Amino acid sequence: MFSAVVRPFALALYLGDADPPPPRSQRLRLRLPLVGVVDLIPIAGIVLALILYGTTLSQLMDWNSTSTRRMSEPLLYFTAAAISLPVTMRDRWPLAAWRATMVMLPVVLWVIRGVGTSDPPYMLGLAVMYPLVTYSVAVRCDRRITVAVWVISFLTGWIIDPNSLYLVAIIVTVAALFGYNVRVRRNATARLAEEERRSRLAEGAQAVLEERARIARELHDVVAHHMSVIAIQAEAVPLKAAGDPVRLEAGLAEIRGLSLEAIAELRQVLGVLRDQDGRTDTAPQPGLDRLDELVSNARAAGLTVGVELPDLPHGELPPAVGLSAYRIVQESLSNAMRHAPGATVAIVVTRDDDTLGLRIADDGGSSPGGAHGGGSSPRGADRDGSPPRGAGGAGQGLIGMRERAALLGGTLEAEPVGDGGFQVVATLPIAGAEETA
Repeated sequence: MFSAVVRPFALALYLGDADPPPPRSQRLRLRLPLVGVVDLIPIAGIVLALILYGTTLSQLMDWNSTSTRRMSEPLLYFTAAAISLPVTMRDRWPLAAWRATMVMLPVVLWVIRGVGTSDPPYMLGLAVMYPLVTYSVAVRCDRRITVAVWVISFLTGWIIDPNSLYLVAIIVTVAALFGYNVRVRRNATARLAEEERRSRLAEGAQAVLEERARIARELHDVVAHHMSVIAIQAEAVPLKAAGDPVRLEAGLAEIRGLSLEAIAELRQVLGVLRDQDGRTDTAPQPGLDRLDELVSNARAAGLTVGVELPDLPHGELPPAVGLSAYRIVQESLSNAMRHAPGATVAIVVTRDDDTLGLRIADDGGSSPGGAHGGGSSPRGADRDGSPPRGAGGAGQGLIGMRERAALLGGTLEAEPVGDGGFQVVATLPIAGAEETA
């Protein structure tokens, strides 16, 4: 308890220190030729100190000339300097300025009492200097130091002249409270600025994560689909050719075409990352109008694909809906190629005024491998979210499809059906999808 009471006074008198000066407003800076940028606050302090020095010295000289107890002129110069010097120090070292005032105050009061006739013994310069120093301490120092300075000032005023204690207390209290209020407001503003900075950093980091997730979905869909088709074609072409160079050449040309198509889509996805000027890629994104390409690739890979596609006004679909629908069908066919080679796949697309519906279902396939991708991963390994061991990535297919549907405010369900079959059912809202795009 005693330590808690004594600690503020120790901080005020010799242990504590003031905070560094706050950043200056540009309005308080002046650019001068041959000098550069000049801070107006220290200059104003020096000007005020010179004014106080001149008026105090002049008043002391007048008093000394008529006083019966004459003081030596060096003491008068010292007193004038002791009153003006803390004003020049208060901006850079406010607490040191107050301590210097308290150290020199006995000499100053002794000289004033010796030559002056005023009662109480407070000159105008002293009445201006001390509140300014107290204000600076309250603005730049801890609350405990401010309280200790106020208490010491109150006790000093009571010792010097009890009759003027109330006036001294009011002046010092107003200066301390005003400075403390400014300090609180500055700290609140600084905390708010720091919170805003952290919020901007968090929003920026979130935007980066969302963009990375979007690019990852696009890359996964492009690479997984085309590489699956290419891998199956590369395995099937030698068997189909059976040594016939013409068939072999045709199969390799088809693989080459699929590779070029995959490269083109990858360039389209990565175009914005390669653009140093930050421009986005303006190439059209795939939509349901390119569904025939997916079906052709899947049939070439050995799937039997049937499509129920009503007369949809593709051009009226928002780009985000068309792209998501295309990628969902693409990933579903890629899963069927990997996990159900030779399967029969039914693609059903429906639309009403508000939603676009997709259903992609397969019968599980009839290859000797028992409905698995190349015999390396069990049926549904990618589909139930667990990482497959074979070709086709690290189990991100269903995750990416669900994310696409969720970003549009839709739903996607994937589940086994029938005897080894699998289906994906998605509902994509059309209204409001333009904003998502």
